[in-house]
Amino acid sequence: MFKLEKPQKIVDISGVKIGGSGENPVVLVGTMFYTGHKIVEKRKEGRFDRKRAEELINMQESLSDETGLPSMLDIVALSGNEFRNYIDFIAEVTDMPFMIDAWKIPPKIEAARYVKEVGLEDRVVYNSLSPWSEDLEREISELKEIGLKHGLTVAFNMNDPTVEGRIKLLNELLLPSLEKAGFENILIDTSVLNTPAIALSILACRKIKEEFGYPVGCAPSNGTDMWKYPRDQWGKIGFAAVDSSAHAITALLWNDFILYGAIENAKWIFPAVATANSILATFLYEETGMLPEKPHPLPELFSEFYEQLKGQK
Repeated sequence: MFKLEKPQKIVDISGVKIGGSGENPVVLVGTMFYTGHKIVEKRKEGRFDRKRAEELINMQESLSDETGLPSMLDIVALSGNEFRNYIDFIAEVTDMPFMIDAWKIPPKIEAARYVKEVGLEDRVVYNSLSPWSEDLEREISELKEIGLKHGLTVAFNMNDPTVEGRIKLLNELLLPSLEKAGFENILIDTSVLNTPAIALSILACRKIKEEFGYPVGCAPSNGTDMWKYPRDQWGKIGFAAVDSSAHAITALLWNDFILYGAIENAKWIFPAVATANSILATFLYEETGMLPEKPHPLPELFSEFYEQLKGQK
């Protein structure tokens, strides 16, 4: 059920391995400085609560160490100046890889130039080269000139949101664009529209791994955050339950990385995904005889059971 015939690519981003056939744990990516993030004080100036920001990063790192799930950051900004302030801070307080994420091209390109200038390109993923770019050819040209190593694309076909539509878009537009941009390593996000549509994103992940072998993932939080019913009817605990279940299901089924939304949600996302990843590793053991090595949730959190399986192997 879980074994894929095509050899799978593994991307190494500053020591964080993404992809493969189950030997690597799911990588969790928490978002900071997003619209409405309370730690942002003056967005135009790139001013923020540094103490609270560092606390959030430390929390994610601690949960990552505890569960065996690798982690990254997704940094959102509206201008190049804002990006520079955030990038300098991230480089100062953590060794984690991070994504530079903006809706418009100019701030992303400015951020890409800056990370190259200060020698951080090994740690940075460009998020993203997307089908709705306002000037894709210009973006490709500038990225090729800069020479970033790691790029993410969004496999979502606005005219055909089916799995087949996403594969067609990858073949006809996105993969050729990533190649022209000069990225050495490619990540593919299958784009979540709403909570039940996570199913389409998961199926697209499997199809992409079967056809291309690239590391794949998605953002279930795009669905759960937009679904207002859980918060309105069930409160914070109800929302956390919905959010955790959506991310756990996603982690269990053919996703190599997950953008889990606001970094504050790490406290319930990491336990949920660690549980799912332990179950997945046991499925894979039964199917293939393969066991993951540390760090991974199965040996980290269920060491006695892990050693029992290892002995049988």
